[in-house]
Amino acid sequence: MKLNIFCICISIVLGGHCASASDPVFDMTAIQDANTLQIEVLQDWHAVSGSIPTRQKLVSINVGDLWEGQEYRVPVRMVVPENQKAAGFHLTGGSTPSRLRMDTKPNQVERELLKSGVGLVFTVVQEPGTYGQRAMAAAASRRFAETLNPHYKIQYWAWPATLMRAITTAYAETGHFERGKVAVTGSSKNGASPSMAILHDHRMTAVHATVSPIWDSPLRLCDRQAWDELESQPGRRGIFSGGNFGPAFNRAALAAGHTWPDLKKFTADIADDVFISRNLDQLRQRNVDMLFHPGTHDSVAYDLAWGGAHHPDIPVYLGANTGHGKRGHPQREQDQQNKTAFLLKHFFPGQVQGTLLAPPEVTHRIEDGFLKVMVKFPGKSAAESGRIWWLVDRAPDGSPNYLSELIPNENVSEMQYDPTLDGWTADIKLKPGISRVDFFSNHRKTLQHNDRHYATYLSSPYTRVEVSQ
Repeated sequence: MKLNIFCICISIVLGGHCASASDPVFDMTAIQDANTLQIEVLQDWHAVSGSIPTRQKLVSINVGDLWEGQEYRVPVRMVVPENQKAAGFHLTGGSTPSRLRMDTKPNQVERELLKSGVGLVFTVVQEPGTYGQRAMAAAASRRFAETLNPHYKIQYWAWPATLMRAITTAYAETGHFERGKVAVTGSSKNGASPSMAILHDHRMTAVHATVSPIWDSPLRLCDRQAWDELESQPGRRGIFSGGNFGPAFNRAALAAGHTWPDLKKFTADIADDVFISRNLDQLRQRNVDMLFHPGTHDSVAYDLAWGGAHHPDIPVYLGANTGHGKRGHPQREQDQQNKTAFLLKHFFPGQVQGTLLAPPEVTHRIEDGFLKVMVKFPGKSAAESGRIWWLVDRAPDGSPNYLSELIPNENVSEMQYDPTLDGWTADIKLKPGISRVDFFSNHRKTLQHNDRHYATYLSSPYTRVEVSQ
């Protein structure tokens, strides 16, 4: 059965180029149509014993057609409390088909959610090649490079649609779910996919995303000057750095006959549909909760300097020297429990004592050979600590050295709280001959739920200071 429910750049293709991109990315009426899911029941509702008893069901659904005749199917596991309907749920795509065949054993935060009537929904947002669909994934990549039709690009269509169709699947189970909050979390592709999906699906109410894109920097929008600077940098650039919303596709598209103006037009056309930074007003009007962990040395979230300068009000936590394949700085915050506290505060605001920190304002000046930094939180500061980190003469965003040259062990210092200024202060000694300093600070706030304490951290905006000596 043909199911082409998504309208992304469905166009006449002339000479390998996408001729139209005027249609909406997703037909949300179709996304929410449970009649087109073509559900296959793999395990019907059944009781699962454990420290918290649950009822669980496993199904396979048809997300839609990548192209005519090519279904995109994924498994979905649903978990609800033993003796009541779930009101809303926590959703993630960070699983695999083989793992989903086994009954879920809830972890600590999932048990807390289930105890208070919140369900769990798990699906698969992974490279299809990892579960036996390598030929389909390769064909999709070829079609996208030839046409620049984002419907063929799995990261733009299939993965966000998978999460949205999983919501439709759960809410079709009216005997087990009722409408409520839907918080989506994940890392890498499972951070990028919900960050895109939440822009379109108003059933989603919160996103916590790690090492994934946030903002529309010039590299992501295929600005030729920014790309020329990136290409001029020494070292071997990876397949991710410089990509619009994931792996870079520039070379494949250019090899297929496209031009730089084609790439720039494509990224400009799709930017509003993929970037959190382009949708902050509507997200805040919807009271969406957001928190991002981009990492300081990540090959996907590689544009911290641009993001900090242009979107300082987006809440981020920067784990020092973290990112894909990075071990982290030895003095990074080992007690950080941001995701757990974020979920508990989102679902049970009245049960959690304390409030997550809001992004602070940063000021700085150079005086007597020091970079003097002040970090002030809105209202009366509730931060319990301050720690500042810095890098000297860091390479440009996305470049090989940007990713490989880590924060030195000694480039960290505890900040001091000045009650007269209601701000956190630090002085960074400037060595002769340096050109710029990058810095950010991390601040703790402890939340409490059911006699458990959770250490949360928020960062100041990543800041780059040009030094004149």
